[in-house]
Amino acid sequence: MNRKSWSLRLARPEDAEKMPAIETAAAKLFKTVEGLSNLAKDDPIPVDRLQRYICKGHCLVSHIGDVMVGFIVTEPFGRELHIWEMDVHPDAQQNGVGAGLLRACMTDARNSTFRALTLTTFRGVPWNAPFYARLGFDEVTALDAHPRLAAELAVEADNGLNRQRRCAMIHFLD
Repeated sequence: MNRKSWSLRLARPEDAEKMPAIETAAAKLFKTVEGLSNLAKDDPIPVDRLQRYICKGHCLVSHIGDVMVGFIVTEPFGRELHIWEMDVHPDAQQNGVGAGLLRACMTDARNSTFRALTLTTFRGVPWNAPFYARLGFDEVTALDAHPRLAAELAVEADNGLNRQRRCAMIHFLD
């Protein structure tokens, strides 16, 4: 699937059935990151939860031909749109799919009058915080001003993710 043209569109509820396989394949890349190989397991977001996010209207999928290769799953929180998950199948990576999904999400959020996109991610993983930073996201350092994001990081820590390696990020929309 390398260097082929891809397309994207708004996700449909039936797309949720294909998302876990993409998430699982993409998670296997964590085997290459010291201290995070435990994340390369088969524990994707459940299909029914994905369908609930999709029904809120801001999730996107990407295809190469008829094959879904990536997705971004979001949820509105007031005037912010939170990114819960974004994955691109390893066979389609380095093809601009992830950046395309994120830019399309930014456009949708802006057109839907959200004031910002938010997410939580790993600081030192190249396809996590550094990737989002290249596309205009900033790390949230004043978490007291963002209690929802602070609470999400606390839940992640309670679920075993290393708090020192995690961060919240925000991209304000103009």
